[in-house]
Amino acid sequence: MKPNNPFLIAGYYNPEFFCDRKAETATILDALHNGRNVTLIAPRRMGKTGLIHHVFYQLKEQKSDIVTLYMDIYSTQTLGDFVRLFANTVLGQLDSMPQKALSRISQFIRSCRPVFTFDEMSGVPKVTVDVSPAEEKSTLKEIFDYLASSEKRCYIAIDEFQQIAEYPEKGIEALLRSYIQFLPNINFIFAGSKQHVMQEMFASSKRPFYQSTQLLTIGTINRDEYASFAIGHFANHNLELPREVLDVIYDKFDGHTWYIQNLLNRLYGYNRNVEMELVLYAVEQIITEQSYSYADLLKAYSAGNVRLLKAIAQEGCVKEVLAGDFISKHRLKAASSVRSALKKLKENELVYQTADGYIIYDRFMGEWLRKQVF
Repeated sequence: MKPNNPFLIAGYYNPEFFCDRKAETATILDALHNGRNVTLIAPRRMGKTGLIHHVFYQLKEQKSDIVTLYMDIYSTQTLGDFVRLFANTVLGQLDSMPQKALSRISQFIRSCRPVFTFDEMSGVPKVTVDVSPAEEKSTLKEIFDYLASSEKRCYIAIDEFQQIAEYPEKGIEALLRSYIQFLPNINFIFAGSKQHVMQEMFASSKRPFYQSTQLLTIGTINRDEYASFAIGHFANHNLELPREVLDVIYDKFDGHTWYIQNLLNRLYGYNRNVEMELVLYAVEQIITEQSYSYADLLKAYSAGNVRLLKAIAQEGCVKEVLAGDFISKHRLKAASSVRSALKKLKENELVYQTADGYIIYDRFMGEWLRKQVF
C-alpha cells in the first residue's frame, strides 16, 4: 500500500519515494561491505536519517538475513540513558528464534533483569532493561558481548552520535571505542548534525575514534535530480509543477531537503496545478501554524538575542556577524554582546554556520522572523 502523498516528511517507505543520493548510497554500501564503519555528517533535516534507512533497504535487498538496527540518541542525557536505549534496540534482534533469543540474552545480561515481551505479529522478543547507575558500564559490556557472540551480519546506525560528548560521565568515547573495535560481524554508521563536534570526535588525533571510520559529509540534493523527482510525482497524479516554480522553491530553502519536502507535501495535497500564488499560500499556512510555538520559544531569550536572530533572518545569510556595518545597520549592541548572543544561538541550534555564512537553522522560522516587528 503506497503512501497517499509521495513527498514524505518523516520515515522511509522505499526507493520510489526517495530522491537521488545515489553517490552517497554507493559510498556507504561500499564501506560497509568492506568492513569499514562510517561517520555521516549533515545539518539536521538535510536527509541523513532517510539516507540511512535507504542504505538499510538496499542492504536487505542484497541479503535478506542481515540485521539492520537504528537508534537516535538525541534525547539521551547520560550513559544510563544510552545503555537502556541500546539494550532496547539490539537485544533479541540478532536471533531468528524467540527461544534462542531468550537463552542468549539470559546468558549475557547478568547485571540487571531484562523484561521480555513479544511482538504480536512477528513473535520477536522485545527487551527492556532497568539499569542501576552502579551497573551501567557492566550492562554496556554485556550488550557488546551479546553482539560479538552472534553469527549474524549486523549493521547499527547511531544517529546524533555527538550527544555522547555531552554526557556527564567521563571517558565514554574511549569506552565505546574499546568495545566497537572488536566486533568483526558488526559495522556502525555514526551520524551527527553538529559538524564541528563530529569532526573533532573522528578527525582529531586526541580523540578515541580518530581515523576509525570513513567520513562522509552530505549536502543538498542536486537541483536537476530534485526537479525530476518532484515534477514526476506531480505528473503521475495528473498535476503540473512547472520547473521554474520548483527552482524558486529550491532556491528559497537553499536546497535544504526537509523544508522543500514539507512544502511539496502541502502543494501536492492541494490537488491543484502549482503556481507561485499557491506556493506563497502554502508557506504562509505553514508559518502561521508554527507562529505560536516560535513566539513562545523566543520568550526564553533576551532582547539582544532576539534582535540578532531577526537581523540574521532579514539578511538571509550573514558572512561576518561581528562586522561593524552589520552591527550598525541592525542597531545591535557592542561586538562582545553580539558574540555572546551568537554563541548561545548556535549552541541552541537556532543559528547555523554554513560555508557561506550564518543562517537561521529553521527555514520556516526565518520566514516568520522576517515578518515580525519586535
